[in-house]
Amino acid sequence: MTLLKFSSEDCGTCHRMSHYDSKVAEELGFEFVTVMLQDTTAYRKYRPVLLAQYPNKEGMGWPTYLLVSNPEADFSIHGELKGGMQKGEFREKLTALKDSLP
Repeated sequence: MTLLKFSSEDCGTCHRMSHYDSKVAEELGFEFVTVMLQDTTAYRKYRPVLLAQYPNKEGMGWPTYLLVSNPEADFSIHGELKGGMQKGEFREKLTALKDSLP
């Protein structure tokens, strides 16, 4: 399972969360990939996943995290977290998402 983080270099909240989001995700057993909108190579690679959840990007939060299996091929989205939050809240929500997986 991979947690994709869609963010922007211009997003202060995204930057603050980068101090702990990857560490928490890895502690919970997820692979973690940061997809900066300014990184055209990474964005093109994972854009189909983002557009499957947000076809016109409306309703996205900054940052938006998508929990995905097989993100580089025939992917499935298993859940999302969006918007800024403190480390404890992020851990709680990601743990709840993990616990809801079949």
